[in-house]
Amino acid sequence: MTMALLEVQDLQAGYGASRVLHGVDLTVGDGRIVTLLGKNGMGKTTTLKSVMGLLPKQAGSVRFGGREVTRLAAFEVARLGLGWVPEGRQVFPTLTVAENLVATAANRHGAAQPFTLQRVYDFFPRLAERAGNLGNQLSGGEQQMLAIGRALMTNPRLLILDEATEGLAPLVRAEIWRVLGALRATGMAMLIVDKNLGPLLELADHHVVLEKGRVVWQGDGPALQADQATVQRHLGL
Repeated sequence: MTMALLEVQDLQAGYGASRVLHGVDLTVGDGRIVTLLGKNGMGKTTTLKSVMGLLPKQAGSVRFGGREVTRLAAFEVARLGLGWVPEGRQVFPTLTVAENLVATAANRHGAAQPFTLQRVYDFFPRLAERAGNLGNQLSGGEQQMLAIGRALMTNPRLLILDEATEGLAPLVRAEIWRVLGALRATGMAMLIVDKNLGPLLELADHHVVLEKGRVVWQGDGPALQADQATVQRHLGL
């Protein structure tokens, strides 16, 4: 049985007096890939930010690796092994590609095969070609590769991606999905938000659908494909 790496129970969070999440439950097993699905404004990014400690929880519990992390600051959560790839990339604009990658590099958990500059370049050859370019000189697709590479350089136990391929050209999206598939083969656990259902169905083990801050459906890929009513109503596809 797969050990629960991330456990979220009755998560409630929001912004100021406005509550966005109303009791979200989800689990990511060690080495497993889980998606958060739903239309815009349903609470997906809020869930990820709450898990990462970037947004205070109003109620509920978040456990990572068996440890309660509900009240920890974002940097403390990251040090436990959560790698964050934010929506909008947020690379350091005045650092080179290589500097972006080494800025947060660490191997706090003693990975036997840690991510190094060369290993990230092996996954993303384009970053090797652009190693000396500043972050603000990269295309959107290159910045997304860099954001993923930067998270990998922390050698996370769980990689969290918010809008993994949003706004990217088809060839770049295909490259991102290729890399995520290769990371899956290494045993990397992931929690992914993205609107491209087709690749997610091939990649992920489990899907969680949100509507207005609540889990309205969850299951595996074949079950989601078979439930066209859920796809049409909650995903708008």
